[in-house]
Amino acid sequence: MKMIVGLGNPGPKYELTHHNAGFWVIDNIAEELGVRCSKAEKQALTAQVMYRGEKLLLVKPQSYMNLSGHPVRDLMHFYKIDFADLLVIYDDMDLEPGALRLRRNGSCGGHNGMRSIIEQLGTDNICRIKLGIGRSKGGAIDHVLGRISKAEEQIFSDAVIKAAEAALLWSHDGIQEAMNRYNIKPKKEKKPKEDKAEKAENKPEQPAAETTEKVQE
Repeated sequence: MKMIVGLGNPGPKYELTHHNAGFWVIDNIAEELGVRCSKAEKQALTAQVMYRGEKLLLVKPQSYMNLSGHPVRDLMHFYKIDFADLLVIYDDMDLEPGALRLRRNGSCGGHNGMRSIIEQLGTDNICRIKLGIGRSKGGAIDHVLGRISKAEEQIFSDAVIKAAEAALLWSHDGIQEAMNRYNIKPKKEKKPKEDKAEKAENKPEQPAAETTEKVQE
């Protein structure tokens, strides 16, 4: 069994806030696979489903973000899940809105939910998908707990679909293949090199030097 965890805060108050990006991805996966993440166990809502011959456990911790590690730890112990079979999905302010970043390990990067998981599991060797939410002019807390705007809806909708695809790819092909496929940086457009002859032709003409004649007195 493999376990896919999406981080967020429970309750309708937080449903459409930036901090609930992980929940959105879990809900998308569940919908695509025809299940509902609704079974209450170990301070979490879960669902089990078969995907390409692999049993998946979808998890939405209900302990609030700062204590996410407790339900994750308890579920891993209960289902005897190895660290290599755990994937965590969460929001990241250091990425532009809608961007994805997959990693096989690393620090929490200041994310309280991921910090709690690392503390409770005693390792940072945890595969993760980070979904960018960007930053705002206000404080960090106001931003992560702020509702997404109308202008952001399509950006996050597209990103959630891609993150769900990346999570399912991880489940059967592994983190490296998922990283290869979804860690794509936008290419910067290169300016075409200007032909030397064309450059010379386009070069503005220099005004002729003025000549002065010496006047004899």
